Amino acid sequence: MSAPRRPADPSGLERYYVLTGGRSGPGGSASSLDVATLIVSRTAPVPGMQHEHEEILRRCRDPLSVAELGAHLRLPFNILAVLLADLLEADRVEARDPIPAHDAGRGPDLALLEEVLSGLQRL
Repeated sequence: MSAPRRPADPSGLERYYVLTGGRSGPGGSASSLDVATLIVSRTAPVPGMQHEHEEILRRCRDPLSVAELGAHLRLPFNILAVLLADLLEADRVEARDPIPAHDAGRGPDLALLEEVLSGLQRL
């Protein structure tokens, strides 16, 4: 007599395989995503969309980092990156660098750092 079969774990690898259609990583413009990249919805969810795509569009009405989005959806980075690649390709979301490109080479704002230091010293 064989042991009874356990139902598949809905939060396991099978779920990730189904969510991504078997893809293991993003391609195209999504390959440059990192955990600090900000995601912003460009469109509202439409009927018939994959549930996770709908959730991403709902949660990203205001900019949300990939790390925060992954925590809210309880998805690993590579799985979330595949889903974001789908939405980026369909022009449903926008990916923004957390630091504007024109400020990237300047370094930190010293006045802001001094204000923060002063506030911490007052605590």
